Amino acid sequence: MEKVLQIRDLTLRDGQQSLFATRLKQENIDKLLPLYREAKFYIMEVWGGAVPDSVMRYLGESPWDRLRSCSKEMKGISLLSALSRGRNLFGYVPYPNEVLEGFYKEAIKNGLNVMRIFDALNDIDNIRDSVKMINELGGIADTAVCYTVDPKDTPAEAPAKKGFFARLFGGSKTTEAPEKIFTDEYFVEKAKAMEALGAKMVTLKDMAGLVNPSRIFTLMPKLKQALNVPVDFHTHCTPGYGLASVLTAIIKGVDIVDTNIWWFGGGSAAPAIELVWIFCQKLGIELAVNMEAVAKIRKELVNARKSLADFDLNKDKWPNDFDEYYAKMPKEIDAEFDKAIAAANENNEEALLDACHKIEEYFGFPKPNELVKNAEVPGGMYSNMVANLRALKAEDVLDEAMALIPKVRRDAGLVPLVTPTSQIVGSQAVALAMDRRKGAPDYSNKNNQFISLVKGEYGKTPVAIDPAFREKITGSAVERPYDTSSFRAPANPELPEFGGVKLAQNDEEFLLLELLPAVANGYLKNKRKAEFEAKKTAEPEVTATEAKPEDKKEEVADITGPVFKAPMGGTIIEIVAKPGQEIKSGDLLLVYEAMKMENDLASDMSGKIKRFLVNEGDVISTNQPLVEFE
Repeated sequence: MEKVLQIRDLTLRDGQQSLFATRLKQENIDKLLPLYREAKFYIMEVWGGAVPDSVMRYLGESPWDRLRSCSKEMKGISLLSALSRGRNLFGYVPYPNEVLEGFYKEAIKNGLNVMRIFDALNDIDNIRDSVKMINELGGIADTAVCYTVDPKDTPAEAPAKKGFFARLFGGSKTTEAPEKIFTDEYFVEKAKAMEALGAKMVTLKDMAGLVNPSRIFTLMPKLKQALNVPVDFHTHCTPGYGLASVLTAIIKGVDIVDTNIWWFGGGSAAPAIELVWIFCQKLGIELAVNMEAVAKIRKELVNARKSLADFDLNKDKWPNDFDEYYAKMPKEIDAEFDKAIAAANENNEEALLDACHKIEEYFGFPKPNELVKNAEVPGGMYSNMVANLRALKAEDVLDEAMALIPKVRRDAGLVPLVTPTSQIVGSQAVALAMDRRKGAPDYSNKNNQFISLVKGEYGKTPVAIDPAFREKITGSAVERPYDTSSFRAPANPELPEFGGVKLAQNDEEFLLLELLPAVANGYLKNKRKAEFEAKKTAEPEVTATEAKPEDKKEEVADITGPVFKAPMGGTIIEIVAKPGQEIKSGDLLLVYEAMKMENDLASDMSGKIKRFLVNEGDVISTNQPLVEFE
């Protein structure tokens, strides 16, 4: 009997997140959904991950509307899935059970079928409640064990490094080999524990594309032998392993693979389904997808990608058109598919990678990214770092920050890099790079989530954090787990400027406030403003010949006193201190958001505050004056 391979399509969630910083608009998705009905993918990933944040933050759209539109079109055709970060849900901090349950209940009510649940630290305790809730609510609990690798170098080996990277690490040299943490057995035991919790399928989630074919050759059979539920394989092509590792996984019996459709595949995303389809034809494996319908989606995706040009890391070098290049594919490239299959069966990694890279080169996909490969970061993390640094006009710090990621990761307990830890570590690496540029000590500027991670609030790290480092970052050497009683529900104020309505109008909007208070606050205020102005259009206009006093702009006096400047661009969330207040060096002045992370800004001087030069909600740039002292 012919083997059947199921596909989870990532195009509308992880594909656009990895390649285009999650900027795909609802109008583009609505054009694609009718075509997806014909394709009949087993699973479509359409929600979760960065979607709830990004559609509010950047597009001014409702995450709930996005889920409802997908459900309305795809109900009864494909299972719809979302990605949950376990205790961190779709955000960047731990949440109590009432918030998790509220989101899961609302999501399933609005058409979600599969919730893929992972924990960034692979801490099983952090996904336990989510698995139970999803199963009890009638959803399908899919759990993911996050793949990562032991560092290629230890800090002790750093003096042997040359050039720029040598300056990034310190320590005394030793010949003692470090103990391997992330073995095959480590991942198998995590997967078995997930199945025991009640997982209906288990995913090997390789968010950085670091799992090489030889590792899959040994690991996939062990997972299949140990588990009774279907196994899904998720990887990315960034370092150049993706296509070869997917082929190896198929040969070694994986049940489901994650792919994207052509224009949203390859590069820092998962492999393109079209190349997987060619391999399956040669292997005699049935791909459970209507490829004629996929071809229709592919044609419409061209327009969708054009609309994302501002966020396209490869906007000047698209892949070649699949239909054209497949039709005229020369015999020597067709032979590379056969060579790749033979090499995968023989576990000849060098020959397998060589064949797959020739295939990708012919079809015009990006070459392996050596910077990402060496820093061991996920594709989505990389594209989001680029997008965020571009928005902050600080792109020149990217290379330094990328090179510092392994150090920050080691310091934080060798955490796998997947949201939220990837965002936390990436943001902290940027802050560390800026510290070094200014000649400041490492970790002079720390984002609040990094402090929480080192404190222990995100769970148990794979490697214990050095107590001395914990004390340096948090003020205490003692590990402190997350206390759910510390969660504070956000305020839901009335908005007098928009007719006295509440900021959040219903349960689903209040859930957004609980998830991402700063982002949802701005999104909901804009929504209430639009509703208020729409109501006013029917009212008679009031003619004013003179501006009201409150409309006149206050003239800003020249700065004459010492100023405190922003270490990095971002958005002001909260002003904590007040004009006239006596401040000591180290006292908290304000809280701002940069690269989706909250940062406490403490004063670097003592004195009396004369005035704040910014307001809550203002977007600030690096080195912009924030506070003037007397």
